Amino acid sequence: MSVPGRTALLAALGLACAALAGCVGFSSDIPYSTLDTRYGGPPSQWWDTSDGLRVRFRDEGPREAPVLLMIHGFSASLEAWAPWTSRLSGDYRIISLDLPGHGLTRAPASWKPSIDAYADLADSLAAHLGVTRYVVIGNSMGGAAAWDDALRHKDHVRALVLVDSAGWPGAHGEGSPLFAVMRGPVGRAVFDHIDTRSMATSGLRQAYVDPALVTPALIDRYVDFSRAPGHRDTLLRIRSRPAAAITAASLVAITVPTLVMHGEADRLIPLSDGKAFAGAIPGAKLITYPGVGHVPMEQAPDASAADLRLFLEALP
Repeated sequence: MSVPGRTALLAALGLACAALAGCVGFSSDIPYSTLDTRYGGPPSQWWDTSDGLRVRFRDEGPREAPVLLMIHGFSASLEAWAPWTSRLSGDYRIISLDLPGHGLTRAPASWKPSIDAYADLADSLAAHLGVTRYVVIGNSMGGAAAWDDALRHKDHVRALVLVDSAGWPGAHGEGSPLFAVMRGPVGRAVFDHIDTRSMATSGLRQAYVDPALVTPALIDRYVDFSRAPGHRDTLLRIRSRPAAAITAASLVAITVPTLVMHGEADRLIPLSDGKAFAGAIPGAKLITYPGVGHVPMEQAPDASAADLRLFLEALP
């Protein structure tokens, strides 16, 4: 593209971002001290890592019970697992965490978010808590981190559960024109300050399908966490795939028992991706949920928790 053409494009993008900001309004960061008071009460705990992270996590259930390590999805937080925790923590030790750029976890500006980094962090948290074997469970982007964990930390993963998992080879989304613009310098400058409430509301309605589940409290939580210092920049820098090139054939290397769960009405990650994961991972079991969207653990907590329990009870 010629220099004048590039200049015109940048100007157009700048006007578009300015118009977007004018429509949705501006908002400033919310200090962590405020967010901690609002959302960080018990049973939340904190772990300061050697590379500058301050990670919020929860460790619930009997210490001697089998361990479930749960990894949430893009822009979500450990609260997404609360419906399963309330149903399963009597019999299982459940560890969940806020990934950097999400919830109440702090990350320095130099920290580079990626699927590999998220998988390594979850595995390191388990080690920090003295856990050497666990069932790793991931939803959406957290699903990609979970199967990446199963590929790269084989000695630690006892079984794998994918809930509407992201990262199927060949799937796309992060390359959309909107993300390309928002990851640019102009888009980032605007996104750092716009009020994301309308965007969050729209995205949550897409994910949950049932509008009754998209409550004001749910919207407030997502918006508040998106306004934590540094979070919006981190969200824009995330890539939804591991660094190494992954193909369907790569997933054959996952040899642990695997359960794939997928909402049939998922508007964000199609059911075909869930079926593809189940077909590619040897021996994987697929369970689908009619009328359920992107977060079965929240939309169909009784049915999905019961299915998970049956899978766990059948493990060697």
